[in-house]
Amino acid sequence: MRYADLAQEISQTAPRLGNTRLIAVDGPSGAGKTTFALRLAKQLDAPVVHTDDLLDGWDDQFTFWERLERQVLGPIRRGETATYRRYQWHLGEFAGPPVRVDPAPAVLVEGVSAARREIRPELSLSVFVVAPSDLRWRRALARDGDDSVAFRAYLERWRAAEDRHFAEDDTRDAADLIVDGEATTGDDRFTLLRERGDGVRS
Repeated sequence: MRYADLAQEISQTAPRLGNTRLIAVDGPSGAGKTTFALRLAKQLDAPVVHTDDLLDGWDDQFTFWERLERQVLGPIRRGETATYRRYQWHLGEFAGPPVRVDPAPAVLVEGVSAARREIRPELSLSVFVVAPSDLRWRRALARDGDDSVAFRAYLERWRAAEDRHFAEDDTRDAADLIVDGEATTGDDRFTLLRERGDGVRS
């Protein structure tokens, strides 16, 4: 499927988060969520909010949501500019210049638990990206440039926690689209594994 075609379908749906079409790109670590989100965002000319930027360290894997709601989703819902600072993992704190997300027809939220149950009524589209476990592991190690024993331990705990979350939240089954994050189809296409109902919500 072409990203341009999906973007066209999304643009024809009704907004659910105020006047904005909110698209969640979820899935396990290393599956290819960021790549998918950025390519779709390019076709939509839409901003992408990465949930990793709002995590207050490793232990905030799922408890960051109130921060996302207060700093990003709430303002967007009200038609206001959202502002937040990215978490600097090397410093262990939120720092740097503020990130602005102006009101837009579409906004993407990308990251583990982005399509969680509590936000589903306001999503115009939920996407779950999948890839084999060993590939996801290699990607995570390469992405973070750390193959230490300590990092591997953090990553193992992270993966176990996300598996529990997805099972309890029923994230994959509730997603509108399931996308293959392993397949290489070029910058303009992706491989669709499953579409629920009409796929893009009307």
